[in-house]
Amino acid sequence: MPRSQRNDNFIDKTFTVVADILLKVLPTSRREKRAFSYYRDGMSAQSEGEYAEALQNYYEAMILEVDAYDRSYILYNIGLIHTSNGEHARALEYYYQALERNPSLQSALNNIAVIYHYRGEQAIEKGQAEISRILFDKAADYWKEAIRLAPTNYIEAQNWLKMTGRS
Repeated sequence: MPRSQRNDNFIDKTFTVVADILLKVLPTSRREKRAFSYYRDGMSAQSEGEYAEALQNYYEAMILEVDAYDRSYILYNIGLIHTSNGEHARALEYYYQALERNPSLQSALNNIAVIYHYRGEQAIEKGQAEISRILFDKAADYWKEAIRLAPTNYIEAQNWLKMTGRS
């Protein structure tokens, strides 16, 4: 049984009903509907921490989805899973792919910045001052772009940029 038919809470059930209605009324191909169904099931599994199942659904959606913009969100969500699993190098690959298809995806820019900032902190702990500076500068570049796209978001990043003289 598809995950979308197993939702237990009210919000998931409501989302599923609305999504099903939209799929029926919107003029989309069968392939697009199947891609969305896999994407929706992936999001549901991901929200429940079922990352292996979510990845399977996202990979199936990637096979079917042809629209670059829609693919960017699938790739972004795959990146989120790898970030959650501590696989930052893999997460970066997926965030970069998402940005290639959708350069305005500020949440991917933010997540890339967060990973570079984290790596910069790790470099400081190892006494690698020059490497940390490079990583912090990369984080700053990505945060600046995310903030340019969404000026009222990422307040902590804005404060960090100001405090470190990188704004």
